[in-house]
Amino acid sequence: MDWTNRRERFRALISGDRCVHPGSVFDPISARIAEDIGFEVGMFAGSVGSMTVLGAPDIILLTLTEFAQQAYRINRAGNLSLLVDADHGYGNALNVTRTVEELESAGVAALTIEDTDLPQPYGTVGSTRLIPIAEGAGKMRAALGGRQDPDLVIAGRTSAVSVTSLDDALARARAYEAAGVDAMFFSGVTTRAQVQALSEALTIPIFLGGSSGEVADLDFLSDHGVRIALQGHHPFMAAVQATHDTLRALRDGVDPADLRGVASSDKMKRVTRHQKYQSNMKDFLGN
Repeated sequence: MDWTNRRERFRALISGDRCVHPGSVFDPISARIAEDIGFEVGMFAGSVGSMTVLGAPDIILLTLTEFAQQAYRINRAGNLSLLVDADHGYGNALNVTRTVEELESAGVAALTIEDTDLPQPYGTVGSTRLIPIAEGAGKMRAALGGRQDPDLVIAGRTSAVSVTSLDDALARARAYEAAGVDAMFFSGVTTRAQVQALSEALTIPIFLGGSSGEVADLDFLSDHGVRIALQGHHPFMAAVQATHDTLRALRDGVDPADLRGVASSDKMKRVTRHQKYQSNMKDFLGN
């Protein structure tokens, strides 16, 4: 697998002058669909990983090994440049280094490391806490220290905009940029004024964890240094609903031939790369 080519394409994209929406993916088939449709980037979130692998909510029950294995499955299925949410790096700064090593080996093009205090500390249920800026900067340096391929993009991530304040978010972003990260990912940004303030404070590309409401304009985001803007993880939620509805219909006695929303045989052949495997069978198993 040519992981470096995917990373070069991702770097070229965030070094450009336009903002794109990544396709939220969760397994090999969804990644192939995103690639076939024309998404430049795939996004594999820690929350979606937890639901896909464990059927559990996003409360840091998923392990690094499980997340990296699923990322590898996604990467080997096609040629999509994959951005992944590596949460808090699965521990302290030393764990962050290991996280980068594992995800780089799994073929990701870019990853984010956040400064949320995770997993949920005792006595803090119902609230979100951030680690001190100095500790966050140490995690960013550790992430960079674990990188072998210089084309792998490492982004700092903070939810300070919605958890503490915009000023705190700016202080964290400046510290992480000084530590050497390639980009900054912000969650909780909801206004154009916040985007403008972040853009004025940084020289590195910006990723946003949401792009609805007044920050939904890609032209505005592009003009303010935003290069990646997530749209949520609706493909997985839609897959859950479709599976539920199909199983419910079958349980209720609907004839399989009358089911709605089922992929055609041709589409299933496309997403499973049927023709390629048929060709291989002819070449390798034929008389």
